[in-house]
Amino acid sequence: MIFFIRMTFRWIRRITKWTFVLSVIALIGVVVVFGYAIAQGPPSLMTEQNTVYYSQDQSVIGEDHGVEERYWTNIEDMPSSIKEATIAIEDRRFYNHFGFDLKRIAAAALTDLKHMSMVEGASTITQQYARNLYLSHDKTWKRKLMEAFYALRLEIFYDKDEILEGYLNTIYYGHGAYGVEAASRYYFNKPSQDLSLTESAMLAGIPKGPSYYSPLANEENAESRQELILSEMEKNGFISSSEKTEAVTASLTYSSHSDETEKEVAPYFQDQVLTEASTILGIEPEAVKTGGYHIYTTLIPEHQKVLEEKVQETIPKDDDTQTAGAILDSETGAVTALIGGKSYEQSPFNRATQAKRHIGSTIKPFLYYQALAEGYSPVTMVESKPTEFDSEEGKTYAPANFNNQYAEAPITMAQALAVSDNIYAVSTHVDIGVEKLVRTLQEFGITKKAQPVPSLALGATSVSLYDLLNGYAKLIKGSEAIKSHTIAKITDRHENVLYEYSPVHNEDKEVDPARAFTVTHMMTGMFDSSLDAEYASVTGTPIQGKLTRMYGGKSGTTDFDSWMVGFSPQYLSGIWIGHDEGGKKLEGFNAHRYAKTIWAETMETIHEPLPMAAFIPPPDLKGVYIDPETGFKSGPNCPNKERLVYMEKSDIPKEVCGSDEDRNVEDLEDEFKDDPWFKDVVDWIF
Repeated sequence: MIFFIRMTFRWIRRITKWTFVLSVIALIGVVVVFGYAIAQGPPSLMTEQNTVYYSQDQSVIGEDHGVEERYWTNIEDMPSSIKEATIAIEDRRFYNHFGFDLKRIAAAALTDLKHMSMVEGASTITQQYARNLYLSHDKTWKRKLMEAFYALRLEIFYDKDEILEGYLNTIYYGHGAYGVEAASRYYFNKPSQDLSLTESAMLAGIPKGPSYYSPLANEENAESRQELILSEMEKNGFISSSEKTEAVTASLTYSSHSDETEKEVAPYFQDQVLTEASTILGIEPEAVKTGGYHIYTTLIPEHQKVLEEKVQETIPKDDDTQTAGAILDSETGAVTALIGGKSYEQSPFNRATQAKRHIGSTIKPFLYYQALAEGYSPVTMVESKPTEFDSEEGKTYAPANFNNQYAEAPITMAQALAVSDNIYAVSTHVDIGVEKLVRTLQEFGITKKAQPVPSLALGATSVSLYDLLNGYAKLIKGSEAIKSHTIAKITDRHENVLYEYSPVHNEDKEVDPARAFTVTHMMTGMFDSSLDAEYASVTGTPIQGKLTRMYGGKSGTTDFDSWMVGFSPQYLSGIWIGHDEGGKKLEGFNAHRYAKTIWAETMETIHEPLPMAAFIPPPDLKGVYIDPETGFKSGPNCPNKERLVYMEKSDIPKEVCGSDEDRNVEDLEDEFKDDPWFKDVVDWIF
């Protein structure tokens, strides 16, 4: 018993001793932190909010300011209702703590430990103000410690009213409105000093989630949070029960306006940059505009200028057709120019990224890419004649070629792609299984909504130009890692790198480089007259005379849309022509040629300063000259033109055009019909 008592006292002394030591250390730590904070002096209350956009050559192409004017309102001029509503919902002990609410911190810590992650915050108004002024919004312990340090400095050097005033003048209320004055004018078209209790409670709820609680974006969520705030105000003694009831039932009238701003350089491109930056940073587009970021884009101003000029030169001003176009780096997927319409001022709707239209025959390269995996080759012969195909719905599908012209004989894949034979495409599609093309389109990131039907082979699915070019970029590069993008790098206002583009590999969607090259090289055939058929010319015939170097490409035509997508080893570009009204057909001969003309003249102009470049095949492919008519290897006695194609060594035809090996029995019967022994010999051989 005595031993137990002695041990107990010994442990009490030890605990007391260590408690004292730790208290002294903690006290010293507090003194050091306070001393360091004081030594740093008062933190600046100024905040940069302009986001700047740069082109590839580092020149400034745009600058976003959010709202055009920013207002600072003294706290004495703010209505008590907005101050009390904000304190009630954000930090009800604001005037009674030194920057940190220990009770809320303890409760939040327990929740975070329970979930083993930072799921709940306990930031005071001071901490939020510190974060808005100096830090990012990522949920890390380092950011939390820095936030606490800045909050301490604010509390040391500024009084509570100064902190609250700064907070209410800088907090984000959505739609580009920073500060209560800007928010009051934006939502209610009145100065903040005239806000009613109902309006103040509504505004106080928005900063928690500007897109989720904005009454203009989601009125139901906004009203629910407004009622919660009024309840908190009543609970904390700011308003009476009757005032709460009156405020809850009062109606609100919001101002109507447009917050679109004019952009002088590549406005459609800048809109896409904003969209991508919002996704990359995980914040609202309005927050990107006023976040003080430096966004280094992939724009080449000269490319943008050329693209815009060619559209203006090609489409008459009185023509009501619309257009979209883009240029990408074939090697990286970087978007160097983009337009979403003829005039941003008349219509900021971005048809390159937002409009989804049937893509016509531009889908065929992806079909033939998959067909190569199913045993087809560039010289696989399929008959081109009027054909009806059965669909799963029990109906028949009868596609037609342009002008209802057919070979009425077998043709090769290389020729079918060059002249855009529809029967060959649908026959191949049905033969390999209609679901295969659906999966291929998904693997190339083009669309997830394609239906496995025979007409899919002719582009019966809606896709945006931007997504289509993204798929073509992967095909040309022969890699799934390439992605169309408008942003190379993003930094904060202090030039700290927040994001830098780099290719991302996805093993589940790998692109076969040999098949990809086989298809993309076949696509150069649309400009090669050696692939002309008796019933159809190659589809690039109208613009062959404009081209001075080798390109590959594919056009596509529906009753309502005209497409041209083409590429060199250096650049890929695409043009769409159509009407905004989905049911309005393209009329007239010229309307169907605008896309090819704009594409050809744009590509030729941007390539003028560049050296000639060649398409380099993978080492496991072999180039061979073939006879387009028979699909046989070209020989010295072949009467037809020859065409270079690339294929697997095992797919190279053994027959040679111009030799007896390529002559069928019927030909021989005609030649030797007068020889009495011929039939017996033929019967014996065959």
